[in-house]
Amino acid sequence: MSVEQPNAQESNEKPLPFVAKSRTLRISAPIGWLRQGMDDIKKAPALSLTYGVMMTLLSVLIAFSSWKYGALGLYLGMASGFLLIGPVLAIGLYSLSCQLEQGRRPVFRYCIREGGSHIRDMLIFSFILLIVFLIWARAATAVHIFFPENAEHSLADLALFLGIGSVIGAIFSIVVFTASAFSLPMLMDRKTDAITAVITSINAVLRNKLTMLVWAIIIVSLVAIGFLTLFLGFIVLLPLIGHATWHAYRETIDASEWPENKKY
Repeated sequence: MSVEQPNAQESNEKPLPFVAKSRTLRISAPIGWLRQGMDDIKKAPALSLTYGVMMTLLSVLIAFSSWKYGALGLYLGMASGFLLIGPVLAIGLYSLSCQLEQGRRPVFRYCIREGGSHIRDMLIFSFILLIVFLIWARAATAVHIFFPENAEHSLADLALFLGIGSVIGAIFSIVVFTASAFSLPMLMDRKTDAITAVITSINAVLRNKLTMLVWAIIIVSLVAIGFLTLFLGFIVLLPLIGHATWHAYRETIDASEWPENKKY
């Protein structure tokens, strides 16, 4: 299944061991991914928005539970559950885009089957994210130790607190984004393992730093819009990000050396 992408230039470099080849992207490539993602939603609105509703409900459940109960254990449990279920839903969106790319009429049961057939690798991937998340939560707790809630702080202290917290959050966000940018679509598309997919994603992001920075800013902006609309915007925005991620993978990664998964 090979698709020519006008925005990408083939890299002449040999692939690293256990890494799929990546293409050099133009800085404007993410705009094209969004357009293709929106086209996919227009072609399969019912299925795409169904996934959007499910992912939005999960987000609301996590946010509501952490706000109402405030228990770190509950929050971690809900977040870890999202990390386990989220990839399954994402695989379904990639499957929708793949079916549309092949000129097929999207079928929901194929999306469910894709999620189930990759459950082992997705669990490994989710476990990696969960470890990062737990370290992230621990780091955030450590920062709060130096800034007790009941103490009085000056504006300079608060600025320092916010600055340190933002830097720590940015570091972990970069790690998660780099590892997950292309790994899940590759797991669905090719017969490979989670470690190879993650290494491939990291390699591709590092080879296209500026383009992927633009893509990350777009994702953060869309997520911010979702929060500003009291989560309602996520019904459309989360499927849009999912479909666009599939097209980002197709344009960036040349995984032709790995056999295709028999999907349909």
